[in-house]
Amino acid sequence: MNRLNVYNYTFQNLQEKEMTFDDVFTRIKRFMQRDPKGDYRLIVGTDSQVHCHYVRFITGIVIYREHKGAWACIRKNIVNRKMENLHERISYETSLTEEVVSMFTEERKETLINIVLPHIYQGSKFTMEGHIDIGAGERNKTRAFVNEMVNRIESMGIEPKIKPESFVASSYANRYTK
Repeated sequence: MNRLNVYNYTFQNLQEKEMTFDDVFTRIKRFMQRDPKGDYRLIVGTDSQVHCHYVRFITGIVIYREHKGAWACIRKNIVNRKMENLHERISYETSLTEEVVSMFTEERKETLINIVLPHIYQGSKFTMEGHIDIGAGERNKTRAFVNEMVNRIESMGIEPKIKPESFVASSYANRYTK
């Protein structure tokens, strides 16, 4: 029986390596505190790439301030087998996204909401999204899994996004899967 072996529970970006989730949360909080009147989207999404003997999964975390920049990082996971079954791979991508989303506990989400709360009448906002690297288009092989994966993300209390709106999974995370 093949087991899924997950490695590397640390996060990184171009400036920093070996960040813990507490480090990531601190960076997100600081980013939001610089402009508490911003319109913020906290986005988590995962993409994967099958290589010769393994599959590389990249989960991206992005705090996006509408029209004013972003801070982002990734977490790498390797599964030491090909994992050619598309449903299994998409489901595992969604599981990794769910895992990172679950790290944003109610207390942590409340901390981030409290940054923007005093400014909501000036347009300040905070939302959370789960980006899934699937599409509903006729030619998309993943369309059969859209309802299942969207329901999983919705059940976590965050807004699911699929292609073409799932840019954290299909663009940001994707560039690190190669």
